[in-house]
Amino acid sequence: MSHASAIETLTEQQAMEELARLAAEIAHHDRLYHEQDAPEIPDAEYDALVRRNRAIEARFPNLVREDSPSKRVGAKAAEGFSEFPHLVPMLSLDNAFGDDDFAEFCARIRRFLGLSAEEALRFVAEPKIDGLSINLLYEHGRFVKGGTRGDGSVGEDVTQNLLTLADLPRTLPAPFPDRIEIRGEVFMDRPDFFAFQAAQKHAAEEREARRTRGERVGPAILVPANPRNAAAGSLRQLDSQVTARRPLKLFAYAMGASSAPVAETHSGWLEALKRWGFQVNPLSTPLDERDCAPFQARMAEERPQLRYDIDGVVYKLDRLDWQARLGFVGRAPRWAIAWKFPAERATTTLEKIEIQVGRTGALTPRAKMTPVTVGGVVVTHATLHNEDEIRRLDAREGDLVVIQRAGDVIPQVVEVLKDRRPAEGLPEYRFPETCPVCGSHAIRPEGEVVRRCTGGLTCRAQTVERLFHFVSRRAMDIEGLGYERLELLHDRGWVTSPADLFRLHARRAELEALEGWGETSVRNLLNALEGRRRVPLERFIFALGIRRIGEQNAKLLARHYHSCPVWRARMEEARVIGSEARQELGDIQGIGPAIAEELVQFFGEPHNTEALDDLLREVTPEDVPEAAATDSPVAGKVLVFTGTLTTMTRQEAEARAEALGAKVTKSVSKKTDLVIVGADAGSKAAKAAELGIRTVTEGEWREMAGF
Repeated sequence: MSHASAIETLTEQQAMEELARLAAEIAHHDRLYHEQDAPEIPDAEYDALVRRNRAIEARFPNLVREDSPSKRVGAKAAEGFSEFPHLVPMLSLDNAFGDDDFAEFCARIRRFLGLSAEEALRFVAEPKIDGLSINLLYEHGRFVKGGTRGDGSVGEDVTQNLLTLADLPRTLPAPFPDRIEIRGEVFMDRPDFFAFQAAQKHAAEEREARRTRGERVGPAILVPANPRNAAAGSLRQLDSQVTARRPLKLFAYAMGASSAPVAETHSGWLEALKRWGFQVNPLSTPLDERDCAPFQARMAEERPQLRYDIDGVVYKLDRLDWQARLGFVGRAPRWAIAWKFPAERATTTLEKIEIQVGRTGALTPRAKMTPVTVGGVVVTHATLHNEDEIRRLDAREGDLVVIQRAGDVIPQVVEVLKDRRPAEGLPEYRFPETCPVCGSHAIRPEGEVVRRCTGGLTCRAQTVERLFHFVSRRAMDIEGLGYERLELLHDRGWVTSPADLFRLHARRAELEALEGWGETSVRNLLNALEGRRRVPLERFIFALGIRRIGEQNAKLLARHYHSCPVWRARMEEARVIGSEARQELGDIQGIGPAIAEELVQFFGEPHNTEALDDLLREVTPEDVPEAAATDSPVAGKVLVFTGTLTTMTRQEAEARAEALGAKVTKSVSKKTDLVIVGADAGSKAAKAAELGIRTVTEGEWREMAGF
């Protein structure tokens, strides 16, 4: 059984639990990478965590969380820099890891655009530089300011540091748009990095020697582990004179906002960049679809000889008009993909199988291993997925195992070397039938893969995990409450529910007396809590931790119901099967039956509604304003598509409607504002006529949508 088939064995409950774990783990690595320039794992390992998340989401699209890695980019700006808002978001890329992935990427493009299999696709291949993404704003041909990617919407203003780069044109020769964002990558090539690393190491040793002699020394000197860290740390210096001494380079490759068209193709755009004086990677190559796989193989072979680090190749659809039609889904464009290089493997000893308990009680096993270096990175833990996967592998504590750093999940145990076991054998691993945290029975319902603690809110692990989710950056975003602090507050009995957090001001003196807290720390925490007494409705809904309600679904609910009282009332009414409220919930585009059932079950539990009422006495969710009618002809309106569209795919039409601020639902009701009728329309068109709802043809819809 492959790891892909292991995903096929997941139940919805287990998939939901693993998606929650992956979201938290990847968010942790995002913060280290984007905010602190101190990643704990390599890019390949990170990519594979994202890849497993994506594979689970593909099988369970109704479980996609709003805090999913597929819907976010990077992390918020670090302290010490001004914010740099991007005019057009700087999004990330989906990944491919082989020929099949790339072929499916091409097939998705054809399906979305309604192209035939014979329609030629042409791409531009660009080696994926392992550096720091930046955005450069030019107005009237002059460089105005620049910033890092940040969270995709807002980065860090590093203008003064960028001005130290020799590769950055200060002015653009005409012709040029009045206003344009130019994206690129700041990096350090290998020879320069090795020289810089050696100099930093020598300086650190000299500093330590002076400190040992009792001399006064300055701050610690960091020795970067790789060129990416060196580039990121150099560009994000608070003193631009430090940056000026670092050997940084810049390749430009993408466009953000532009007040006027520049080219009709991406290859034409790269030529414009060259005319303006930017360095463009000389290996960037226009290719027909059939030539992409050979190019990928060539780059993998030549990779060690390049002067700079790459971890794959980015393939971008060359036609910009097709790029515009395809648009974006979640955090990534539909028209580009990063094809990563293959995984690396190593052998180590599985020392112990540990069990982690999630906020819904799922028991998830992971392998604790003798530290092993895989491609220059030390790996100590790997997922074992579930009880059945342990049995399939016949994994036992003490086994020699093969670890892989990329693929379906990273790091992962891909093989147990059973022929290397001691002659006397090793004891078979028995999955626990009780929770390792609270001792409650852990049951595995018939037909499910996951074993779950029955302790509920009496289980410390589940309660703390729920609280940790509540305060997380994508939920209530309450700084100063890490997992260890929440454990301490819970163990002392001061915080057992989210509402208790907002009553901590009554324990100010007790908090200040805790070791490692202090007056300043407590003041900052209490201020952070006070600052979250009013929050956007979508954040509030997501923070509640309702199963299957990720950020995206929370956003859908908030935009549909607009206020917390309305949402709450409609959810109570939706508990009645066949009610108007139940049908309305099911008609929200993106809210499937399983999600609707979870919402109904949540509001059907008295302890949930009691906790919600308690929280609402402390927190006020902000209403979502109706979309302004002037934004577009369909902003704020409820649309239904029916019949066969001939000039665009249904997917493209619905994506365009949502981009214009409309709500797309699945069935016609008295709340529907507009029905777009294609060929061979059936019952939906008839119901629209019965209810007196306006209908338009596909051609009229294209005119309204600005096609």
